Amino acid sequence: MAFAARKSATASKAATAKATGKKSSSTAATFSREEDVSAYREMLMIRRFEEKAGQMYGMGLIGGFCHLYIGQEAVVIGMQMASKGGDAVITGYRDHGHMLACGMDPKGVMAELTGRRGGLSKGKGGSMHMFSVEKHFYGGHGIVGAQVSLGTGLAFANHYRGNDNVSLTYFGDGASNQGQVYESFNMAELWKLPVVYIIENNRYAMGTSVSRASAQTDFSKRGLSFNIPGEQVDGMDVRAVKAAGERAVEWCRARKGPYILEMQTYRYRGHSMSDPAKYRSKDEVQKMREERDPIEQVRRRLIEDWKVGEDELKAIDAKVRDIVNEAAEFATNDPEPDPAELWTDILR
Repeated sequence: MAFAARKSATASKAATAKATGKKSSSTAATFSREEDVSAYREMLMIRRFEEKAGQMYGMGLIGGFCHLYIGQEAVVIGMQMASKGGDAVITGYRDHGHMLACGMDPKGVMAELTGRRGGLSKGKGGSMHMFSVEKHFYGGHGIVGAQVSLGTGLAFANHYRGNDNVSLTYFGDGASNQGQVYESFNMAELWKLPVVYIIENNRYAMGTSVSRASAQTDFSKRGLSFNIPGEQVDGMDVRAVKAAGERAVEWCRARKGPYILEMQTYRYRGHSMSDPAKYRSKDEVQKMREERDPIEQVRRRLIEDWKVGEDELKAIDAKVRDIVNEAAEFATNDPEPDPAELWTDILR
């Protein structure tokens, strides 16, 4: 159910212009009807999957930590629209949406959440640790900021091999303050590594607003001392994400070094399922849902600009729900791993 990774024929002409460290106007890409329908379907898949995961967590079918991506769907879908086959993706522990966007089987993702044999990590990784060499998805990482140095290493591998693949390295506003992030920035610019650092700024990290935790709240500027260009992007608009993503990956493919994209986004749920999110008001969340929801923006565009009927939209939603329900059914009934599985995939 993921976008076929490709470099869009509608790439912005701005991608060929010389990048600077200044903010972007976040000019939105022009979508065809097909692209809008695809974006709607793919973001809806993530939303419905995460809603189901939340339900299953509440029923005790998912244990451990569980971090939902609800509200941030436009970021990963827009970036996947700007990427191509062979590009690597790596992220932190809020990772289910990234897996689905990369084309990983919803059954395998959900089964991993419930710790079953058919999970993508054989039931041993859970919510935060999944991996797919086939889909070029390199995790799901539970250590805050750890994926940034690993994503930089993926970029070094592509640089060493001489191909034009890019590493899409996702991390949050909280992880942006980790020391290894800046060590990675330095090496990436020094060696001109093809890595796009995607900062998913959902405003609250683990529960503290960026204004209370960060001296510099414009995360697009975090690479200026290393001469890394960056821009702020409306992470709630999939078209703006795609346009910025195209500029960033073209910069990297041209061997100009790394690029930073600060995605200004918002999560509707708490940091994890155990977080009551009392550090913000219900009115704030509701206002964002009503005015900036990434899926509703596309839905309105489909109805108003492309004259898509309610019946067609309901059919898309019904099909998505069927896939998610099938994944939940599989994840509930699939056997648990054999105890002997504890001894496999272990480095000694």
